[in-house]
Amino acid sequence: MASWQIRSWLSNNLRRVASCSVSTQAAFPKNTSAAFSLIRSQPSQYIVASLAGRKYLLAPKDLLTVPHLKDVRVGDVLALQDIHEVGSRDYTLRGDPVISSSRVKVDATVVEHTKGKMEVVFKKKRRKGYQKTIKNKHPYTRLRIGSIEFPDPSNP
Repeated sequence: MASWQIRSWLSNNLRRVASCSVSTQAAFPKNTSAAFSLIRSQPSQYIVASLAGRKYLLAPKDLLTVPHLKDVRVGDVLALQDIHEVGSRDYTLRGDPVISSSRVKVDATVVEHTKGKMEVVFKKKRRKGYQKTIKNKHPYTRLRIGSIEFPDPSNP
């Protein structure tokens, strides 16, 4: 087959496939309550939350390692306050800058306090006989993310 024949065959078949495909557009919610109900109806959700000065993309049952959190013990439950974004596979809702904690509720349980791998820093100044080895392990806290809940604002 010549190249022009291949091109015409491809364009005809692509047109046929394009005309057969069903266009599925996601429903656009009218207000935030409708958006929350659409996200709630999806099988899996995620959030973007700030914790210890950084933003993390989190889903239920995730294990999150953050820099050491003082004043928490193993087994403590923390409520995530700064939630910037809530979403699912098809829908996303962003806060300005955060979503109110009355709309989205996510808990994180402290699993353990641990240390990272050994970091070795070797310092040396030439011809002076100065050599120094610094060893350090950074402390971390591991959190288990709980389920993402959307309380109904009409029920206090």
